[in-house]
Amino acid sequence: MTRIALLQTTTGIDPAVNAETLVRAVEDAAAGGAAMLFTPEMSGLLDRDRQRAAGKIVAEADSAVLRALRSAAAKSGLWVALGSLAIRREDDGYANRSFVIDESGEIRARYDKIHMFDVSLASGESWRESAAYAPGEAVVTVENTPVGKLGLTVCYDLRFPALFEELGKRSCDVIAIPASFTVPTGKAHWHVLQRARAIEASAYVAAAAQVGEHEDGRRTFGHSLVVDPWGEVLLDMGGDTPGLAFAEIDPARIAEVRAQLPSLANKRPIPRS
Repeated sequence: MTRIALLQTTTGIDPAVNAETLVRAVEDAAAGGAAMLFTPEMSGLLDRDRQRAAGKIVAEADSAVLRALRSAAAKSGLWVALGSLAIRREDDGYANRSFVIDESGEIRARYDKIHMFDVSLASGESWRESAAYAPGEAVVTVENTPVGKLGLTVCYDLRFPALFEELGKRSCDVIAIPASFTVPTGKAHWHVLQRARAIEASAYVAAAAQVGEHEDGRRTFGHSLVVDPWGEVLLDMGGDTPGLAFAEIDPARIAEVRAQLPSLANKRPIPRS
């Protein structure tokens, strides 16, 4: 059994304050016996005012939040799946980028969110992520983490089964789905989609999420989840408050589910008419 920690947080508009929250979470996760910490999407800055945020979005090499997390991971001997940061690209555009940091503080993997959240909801909320961010172009997995092979996704990726089919084909043991889900879409779809993706990939899902009322005026759904390969919810952190919580990942459970219901092995091409 491997103990993991999930951070559920209400990220604000000041990266320095957010970095302090993340460093405390690393320390508390390590003290609680976790081997790996999962944090939400946009852990370093959450600000829908793009003009105000622009000066705080920097290149990866200049990110004080990333430096703080790498230092904290090395000090605590803890792996961190940093849900994502807003990163300035070389072409001066932005990427919504996940990082996996090992126990020595080294970056083991990077993943740029593939699917952009461009929606207009009945609640009146309208989001155009592609207006600022460039989509990623690569599926990313990480070998030999404390939870086995880790697959990386971010938030809106959850709605695109082909990505998870590919992660299933790659035999991921755990899939990270950090998120900043809206309340209307979260109420309707969050739990059912998380469970479906775990079942489809026969893998654990670790979904650390933003929660509550944010400084930029948005509300996020919360309910950070850990789901096992059978679709059983092992952890639900609720939709009200930030915090840190723990769950256990059992490699034997993955093998048991795949032996009972080998859907990945049984998959066949769909005939074309």
